[in-house]
Amino acid sequence: MTASSTALAAEFDQHRNRLIGLGYRLTGRIADAEDAVQDAWLRLASVDRAGIRDLGAWLTTVVSRLCLDRMRSAAVQREQYVGPWLPEPLVTSLDDDPGDIVAGQDDLRMAALRVLHELPPDQRLAFVLHDGFDVPFAEIAEVLGCSVVAARQHASRARRAMAEADPPPRVPLPEQQQVVEEFLAAVASKDIDAVTRALHPAVVVYGDSGGKARTARRPVVGVDKVARFIVGLVQKYDDALLADLRMVQVNGDLGVFLPGSAEVAPRVFTLAIRDGRPAALFDVVNPDKLTRVPR
Repeated sequence: MTASSTALAAEFDQHRNRLIGLGYRLTGRIADAEDAVQDAWLRLASVDRAGIRDLGAWLTTVVSRLCLDRMRSAAVQREQYVGPWLPEPLVTSLDDDPGDIVAGQDDLRMAALRVLHELPPDQRLAFVLHDGFDVPFAEIAEVLGCSVVAARQHASRARRAMAEADPPPRVPLPEQQQVVEEFLAAVASKDIDAVTRALHPAVVVYGDSGGKARTARRPVVGVDKVARFIVGLVQKYDDALLADLRMVQVNGDLGVFLPGSAEVAPRVFTLAIRDGRPAALFDVVNPDKLTRVPR
């Protein structure tokens, strides 16, 4: 490797985490984000660096275009997806630093990403690029192949959809820990009334299995149905498996990893808190989305 290529690689690495974060927001999958960033590097290595005035902006545009292709293809595939679709959870142990991609990024909490990924690809891209990465609408319009006015409309519609969905905001970790511990204590009792008292009255469960494991095929809405669903789920685990339950960080929030067995699939779940109680639970059991979970 020549001195110039070594310098270019070092300069590229300064943007890598930001670009992976962008790709993950857009596609909901770390592998897709990493592939897009790697493809951007290959393209960078084959062009004249002297013609690139702002490397960060150039890379953002390239990664966005690569992700847009994946997003449009995924939108078609999700029409056949079994049950709700959730982004791949970013899981770390409690003792680990969640990393630059996740740390302090409020828009990466699962509650916000779930709403973001219900948006059409063009709206999602316009919103993420403009509101999250300060990309001008003229550049967004070039990526989307539309007018500047249309790019603004895409972002505006996405912004309105996010505001109307009103996903619960992130609460401080000490409050999360208290809520999670109280919730787990109620769940461990396997008592429906105890679980009901621990939940927000408007609680919803979103399960993601892709048809490859058992969870809810549709969102479970309302405290009574959710409590019964949770107790029924826990009863499938024997005490030995439940003893192996461990707290983890999921997209920077507290969550739980439940190891699997021959009878039940491993799962990661996290929750969003409103008024001091779980208001949304995200249950990911699709094995394709759990390959990176620390074991």
